[in-house]
Amino acid sequence: MRVFYSDHFRVPLPEGHRFPMDKYARLRERVQQSGLILNGRLQVPEAASDEQLARAHHPAYIHKVAQGLLSDKEVRRIGFPWSPQLVERSRRSVGGTLAACRAALQDQFSANLAGGTHHAYADHGEGFCVFNDVAVAARAMQAESRLQRVVILDCDVHQGNGTAAIFAGDASVFTFSIHGARNFPFHKENSDLDIALPDGTGDKEYLQALESGVRRSLELAKAELAIYLAGADPYHEDRLGRLSVSKAGLAQRDQLVFSLCRQHALPVAIVMSGGYARQVDDTVDIHFQTIQFALEFSKNDHL
Repeated sequence: MRVFYSDHFRVPLPEGHRFPMDKYARLRERVQQSGLILNGRLQVPEAASDEQLARAHHPAYIHKVAQGLLSDKEVRRIGFPWSPQLVERSRRSVGGTLAACRAALQDQFSANLAGGTHHAYADHGEGFCVFNDVAVAARAMQAESRLQRVVILDCDVHQGNGTAAIFAGDASVFTFSIHGARNFPFHKENSDLDIALPDGTGDKEYLQALESGVRRSLELAKAELAIYLAGADPYHEDRLGRLSVSKAGLAQRDQLVFSLCRQHALPVAIVMSGGYARQVDDTVDIHFQTIQFALEFSKNDHL
Protein backbone atom coordinates (compact mmCIF):
# COMPACT_ATOMS: atom_id res chain seq x y z
CA MET A 1 0.00 0.00 0.00
CA ARG A 2 1.42 3.36 -1.05
CA VAL A 3 0.83 6.55 0.92
CA PHE A 4 1.43 10.05 -0.44
CA TYR A 5 2.55 13.08 1.52
CA SER A 6 4.39 16.36 0.91
CA ASP A 7 5.75 19.04 3.20
CA HIS A 8 3.86 21.44 0.93
CA PHE A 9 0.66 20.20 2.63
CA ARG A 10 1.57 22.68 5.39
CA VAL A 11 1.24 26.39 4.71
CA PRO A 12 1.86 29.28 7.12
CA LEU A 13 -1.38 30.87 8.32
CA PRO A 14 -2.09 33.92 10.48
CA GLU A 15 -1.78 33.45 14.22
CA GLY A 16 -5.00 32.12 15.71
CA HIS A 17 -6.42 30.72 12.47
CA ARG A 18 -8.87 27.99 13.39
CA PHE A 19 -7.81 25.50 10.71
CA PRO A 20 -5.26 23.10 12.30
CA MET A 21 -2.79 22.75 9.45
CA ASP A 22 -0.26 20.99 11.66
CA LYS A 23 -2.43 17.87 11.66
CA TYR A 24 -0.77 16.92 8.37
CA ALA A 25 2.76 17.03 9.76
CA ARG A 26 1.69 15.17 12.90
CA LEU A 27 -0.05 12.50 10.85
CA ARG A 28 2.98 11.98 8.65
CA GLU A 29 5.20 11.68 11.74
CA ARG A 30 2.78 9.18 13.27
CA VAL A 31 2.76 7.08 10.12
CA GLN A 32 6.55 7.16 9.85
CA GLN A 33 7.15 6.36 13.52
CA SER A 34 4.68 3.48 13.47
CA GLY A 35 6.79 1.52 11.00
CA LEU A 36 3.60 0.38 9.27
CA ILE A 37 4.53 2.00 5.97
CA LEU A 38 8.01 1.34 4.66
CA ASN A 39 9.85 4.47 3.53
CA GLY A 40 9.63 3.43 -0.09
CA ARG A 41 5.86 3.39 0.23
CA LEU A 42 5.64 6.93 1.64
CA GLN A 43 6.00 9.03 -1.47
CA VAL A 44 5.91 12.71 -2.45
CA PRO A 45 3.38 13.44 -5.21
CA GLU A 46 3.93 15.73 -8.16
CA ALA A 47 1.94 18.97 -8.24
CA ALA A 48 -1.20 18.91 -10.39
CA SER A 49 -0.80 20.75 -13.69
CA ASP A 50 -3.16 23.33 -15.17
CA GLU A 51 -4.23 20.74 -17.74
CA GLN A 52 -5.19 18.27 -15.02
CA LEU A 53 -6.99 20.90 -12.96
CA ALA A 54 -8.93 22.10 -16.02
CA ARG A 55 -10.71 18.76 -16.29
CA ALA A 56 -12.79 19.84 -13.28
CA HIS A 57 -12.18 23.62 -12.99
CA HIS A 58 -12.69 26.58 -15.28
CA PRO A 59 -9.40 27.83 -16.77
CA ALA A 60 -10.21 31.40 -15.70
CA TYR A 61 -10.49 30.31 -12.07
CA ILE A 62 -7.23 28.34 -12.23
CA HIS A 63 -5.50 31.43 -13.67
CA LYS A 64 -6.83 33.69 -10.92
CA VAL A 65 -5.66 31.31 -8.21
CA ALA A 66 -2.23 30.82 -9.76
CA GLN A 67 -1.61 34.53 -10.32
CA GLY A 68 -3.10 35.82 -7.06
CA LEU A 69 -5.94 37.61 -8.85
CA LEU A 70 -8.78 36.43 -6.61
CA SER A 71 -11.00 39.18 -5.25
CA ASP A 72 -11.20 39.82 -1.52
CA LYS A 73 -14.64 38.20 -1.55
CA GLU A 74 -13.29 35.08 -3.27
CA VAL A 75 -10.43 34.83 -0.77
CA ARG A 76 -12.83 35.17 2.18
CA ARG A 77 -15.01 32.46 0.69
CA ILE A 78 -12.06 30.09 0.60
CA GLY A 79 -11.07 30.98 4.16
CA PHE A 80 -7.29 31.11 3.61
CA PRO A 81 -5.20 34.16 2.74
CA TRP A 82 -3.71 33.82 -0.75
CA SER A 83 0.00 33.10 -1.07
CA PRO A 84 2.26 31.26 -3.53
CA GLN A 85 2.67 28.59 -0.82
CA LEU A 86 -1.10 28.09 -0.71
CA VAL A 87 -1.18 27.58 -4.48
CA GLU A 88 1.62 25.02 -4.33
CA ARG A 89 0.02 23.24 -1.39
CA SER A 90 -3.29 23.04 -3.26
CA ARG A 91 -1.63 21.64 -6.38
CA ARG A 92 0.31 19.09 -4.33
CA SER A 93 -2.82 18.01 -2.48
CA VAL A 94 -4.55 17.34 -5.79
CA GLY A 95 -1.41 15.59 -7.02
CA GLY A 96 -1.51 13.33 -3.97
CA THR A 97 -5.03 12.20 -4.78
CA LEU A 98 -4.14 11.66 -8.44
CA ALA A 99 -1.23 9.47 -7.35
CA ALA A 100 -3.35 7.63 -4.79
CA CYS A 101 -5.97 6.77 -7.40
CA ARG A 102 -3.38 5.39 -9.79
CA ALA A 103 -1.78 3.39 -6.97
CA ALA A 104 -5.11 1.99 -5.78
CA LEU A 105 -5.85 0.62 -9.24
CA GLN A 106 -2.60 -1.34 -8.99
CA ASP A 107 -2.47 -2.21 -5.28
CA GLN A 108 -6.17 -2.19 -4.25
CA PHE A 109 -5.62 0.38 -1.45
CA SER A 110 -3.71 3.65 -1.24
CA ALA A 111 -3.95 6.95 0.63
CA ASN A 112 -3.22 10.63 0.37
CA LEU A 113 -2.43 12.15 3.78
CA ALA A 114 -4.30 15.27 2.70
CA GLY A 115 -7.05 15.92 0.15
CA GLY A 116 -10.81 15.71 0.37
CA THR A 117 -11.29 19.35 -0.64
CA HIS A 118 -14.88 18.73 -1.63
CA HIS A 119 -16.29 22.25 -1.24
CA ALA A 120 -14.41 23.59 -4.29
CA TYR A 121 -16.65 24.18 -7.30
CA ALA A 122 -15.63 24.38 -10.94
CA ASP A 123 -15.42 28.19 -10.80
CA HIS A 124 -14.67 29.01 -7.16
CA GLY A 125 -13.33 27.69 -3.89
CA GLU A 126 -14.93 27.78 -0.46
CA GLY A 127 -14.78 26.19 2.98
CA PHE A 128 -10.95 25.83 3.12
CA CYS A 129 -10.98 24.24 -0.36
CA VAL A 130 -9.17 25.76 -3.34
CA PHE A 131 -9.24 22.94 -5.91
CA ASN A 132 -11.44 19.84 -5.77
CA ASP A 133 -8.86 17.04 -5.69
CA VAL A 134 -11.43 14.25 -5.84
CA ALA A 135 -13.12 15.68 -8.93
CA VAL A 136 -9.81 16.30 -10.71
CA ALA A 137 -8.63 12.78 -9.89
CA ALA A 138 -11.83 11.10 -11.07
CA ARG A 139 -11.66 12.99 -14.37
CA ALA A 140 -7.96 12.14 -14.73
CA MET A 141 -8.56 8.41 -14.32
CA GLN A 142 -11.14 8.59 -17.09
CA ALA A 143 -8.96 10.78 -19.34
CA GLU A 144 -6.04 8.39 -18.89
CA SER A 145 -8.30 5.49 -19.96
CA ARG A 146 -7.76 3.69 -16.66
CA LEU A 147 -11.49 3.29 -16.02
CA GLN A 148 -14.93 4.58 -16.95
CA ARG A 149 -16.88 4.72 -13.68
CA VAL A 150 -16.02 6.08 -10.22
CA VAL A 151 -17.91 6.15 -6.94
CA ILE A 152 -17.16 8.88 -4.39
CA LEU A 153 -17.92 7.86 -0.80
CA ASP A 154 -17.89 11.13 1.15
CA CYS A 155 -17.93 10.56 4.91
CA ASP A 156 -16.82 14.04 5.91
CA VAL A 157 -19.36 15.62 8.27
CA HIS A 158 -19.97 18.42 5.75
CA GLN A 159 -21.77 17.74 2.49
CA GLY A 160 -19.55 17.47 -0.58
CA ASN A 161 -21.37 20.29 -2.33
CA GLY A 162 -18.64 21.19 -4.82
CA THR A 163 -18.21 17.57 -5.86
CA ALA A 164 -21.96 17.10 -6.28
CA ALA A 165 -22.19 20.24 -8.44
CA ILE A 166 -19.24 19.30 -10.65
CA PHE A 167 -20.67 15.85 -11.39
CA ALA A 168 -24.35 16.80 -11.61
CA GLY A 169 -25.89 14.94 -14.52
CA ASP A 170 -22.78 12.78 -15.08
CA ALA A 171 -23.74 9.13 -14.73
CA SER A 172 -20.11 7.99 -14.87
CA VAL A 173 -19.31 9.39 -11.40
CA PHE A 174 -21.63 8.46 -8.54
CA THR A 175 -21.56 10.86 -5.57
CA PHE A 176 -22.58 9.72 -2.08
CA SER A 177 -22.45 12.03 0.93
CA ILE A 178 -23.36 11.29 4.55
CA HIS A 179 -23.27 14.50 6.57
CA GLY A 180 -24.83 16.73 9.19
CA ALA A 181 -28.15 18.16 8.04
CA ARG A 182 -27.71 21.49 9.82
CA ASN A 183 -24.00 21.92 9.21
CA PHE A 184 -22.02 23.79 6.56
CA PRO A 185 -22.72 24.21 3.68
CA PHE A 186 -26.11 25.66 4.50
CA HIS A 187 -27.18 25.44 0.86
CA LYS A 188 -26.78 21.79 -0.09
CA GLU A 189 -26.34 20.51 -3.63
CA ASN A 190 -27.89 17.25 -4.80
CA SER A 191 -25.51 14.31 -4.69
CA ASP A 192 -26.61 11.09 -6.36
CA LEU A 193 -27.33 9.90 -2.82
CA ASP A 194 -27.39 12.13 0.25
CA ILE A 195 -27.94 11.07 3.85
CA ALA A 196 -28.43 14.08 6.12
CA LEU A 197 -28.15 13.34 9.84
CA PRO A 198 -29.54 15.33 12.78
CA ASP A 199 -27.24 17.00 15.30
CA GLY A 200 -26.05 14.61 18.00
CA THR A 201 -26.27 11.43 15.89
CA GLY A 202 -24.27 8.72 17.69
CA ASP A 203 -22.47 5.54 16.69
CA LYS A 204 -25.40 3.17 16.23
CA GLU A 205 -27.55 5.47 14.12
CA TYR A 206 -24.56 6.71 12.13
CA LEU A 207 -23.32 3.24 11.25
CA GLN A 208 -26.79 2.01 10.29
CA ALA A 209 -27.26 4.94 7.93
CA LEU A 210 -23.74 4.56 6.55
CA GLU A 211 -24.11 0.86 5.78
CA SER A 212 -27.40 1.42 3.99
CA GLY A 213 -25.96 4.33 1.99
CA VAL A 214 -22.71 2.65 0.98
CA ARG A 215 -24.45 -0.58 0.00
CA ARG A 216 -26.90 1.31 -2.20
CA SER A 217 -24.17 3.49 -3.69
CA LEU A 218 -22.00 0.54 -4.69
CA GLU A 219 -24.95 -1.27 -6.20
CA LEU A 220 -26.00 1.74 -8.27
CA ALA A 221 -22.56 3.03 -9.21
CA LYS A 222 -21.17 -0.14 -10.78
CA ALA A 223 -17.80 1.58 -10.38
CA GLU A 224 -14.22 0.51 -10.99
CA LEU A 225 -12.72 2.72 -8.27
CA ALA A 226 -13.93 4.16 -4.96
CA ILE A 227 -12.55 7.43 -3.63
CA TYR A 228 -13.20 7.50 0.12
CA LEU A 229 -13.26 10.80 2.01
CA ALA A 230 -12.45 9.59 5.52
CA GLY A 231 -13.26 12.77 7.41
CA ALA A 232 -12.38 12.84 11.11
CA ASP A 233 -15.01 15.48 11.81
CA PRO A 234 -18.05 13.31 12.71
CA TYR A 235 -16.14 12.84 16.00
CA HIS A 236 -18.05 14.02 19.06
CA GLU A 237 -15.23 16.35 20.17
CA ASP A 238 -14.88 18.04 16.77
CA ARG A 239 -15.37 21.80 16.93
CA LEU A 240 -17.18 21.95 13.58
CA GLY A 241 -18.87 18.54 13.56
CA ARG A 242 -22.13 18.62 15.57
CA LEU A 243 -22.41 14.81 15.50
CA SER A 244 -21.59 12.46 18.39
CA VAL A 245 -19.61 9.61 16.83
CA SER A 246 -16.83 8.08 18.93
CA LYS A 247 -13.36 7.05 17.79
CA ALA A 248 -14.52 3.44 18.00
CA GLY A 249 -17.51 4.31 15.84
CA LEU A 250 -15.25 5.89 13.24
CA ALA A 251 -13.04 2.81 13.29
CA GLN A 252 -16.12 0.73 12.55
CA ARG A 253 -16.99 3.16 9.77
CA ASP A 254 -13.61 2.60 8.08
CA GLN A 255 -13.84 -1.16 8.41
CA LEU A 256 -17.39 -1.15 7.03
CA VAL A 257 -16.47 0.95 4.00
CA PHE A 258 -13.40 -1.17 3.24
CA SER A 259 -15.29 -4.43 3.73
CA LEU A 260 -18.14 -3.43 1.42
CA CYS A 261 -15.73 -2.20 -1.24
CA ARG A 262 -13.81 -5.48 -1.02
CA GLN A 263 -17.06 -7.40 -1.53
CA HIS A 264 -17.37 -5.51 -4.83
CA ALA A 265 -13.67 -6.09 -5.68
CA LEU A 266 -13.37 -2.33 -5.73
CA PRO A 267 -10.00 -0.53 -5.32
CA VAL A 268 -10.07 2.28 -2.74
CA ALA A 269 -8.16 5.56 -2.79
CA ILE A 270 -8.40 7.27 0.61
CA VAL A 271 -8.18 10.99 1.31
CA MET A 272 -8.23 12.53 4.77
CA SER A 273 -10.75 15.35 4.37
CA GLY A 274 -11.83 17.37 7.45
CA GLY A 275 -10.95 17.15 11.12
CA TYR A 276 -11.09 19.97 13.67
CA ALA A 277 -11.01 18.31 17.08
CA ARG A 278 -10.40 20.45 20.15
CA GLN A 279 -7.23 18.40 20.66
CA VAL A 280 -5.45 18.03 17.32
CA ASP A 281 -4.02 14.67 18.43
CA ASP A 282 -7.58 13.29 18.43
CA THR A 283 -7.88 14.19 14.76
CA VAL A 284 -4.52 12.56 14.07
CA ASP A 285 -5.62 9.42 15.96
CA ILE A 286 -8.71 9.11 13.78
CA HIS A 287 -6.84 9.62 10.50
CA PHE A 288 -4.10 7.22 11.61
CA GLN A 289 -6.54 4.43 12.42
CA THR A 290 -7.97 4.82 8.90
CA ILE A 291 -4.49 4.19 7.50
CA GLN A 292 -4.01 1.22 9.85
CA PHE A 293 -7.23 -0.46 8.75
CA ALA A 294 -6.52 0.20 5.07
CA LEU A 295 -3.12 -1.43 5.47
CA GLU A 296 -4.69 -4.47 7.14
CA PHE A 297 -7.21 -4.85 4.32
CA SER A 298 -4.47 -4.33 1.75
CA LYS A 299 -2.36 -7.10 3.26
CA ASN A 300 -5.34 -9.47 3.41
CA ASP A 301 -6.05 -8.83 -0.26
CA HIS A 302 -2.56 -10.07 -1.12
CA LEU A 303 -2.63 -13.25 0.98
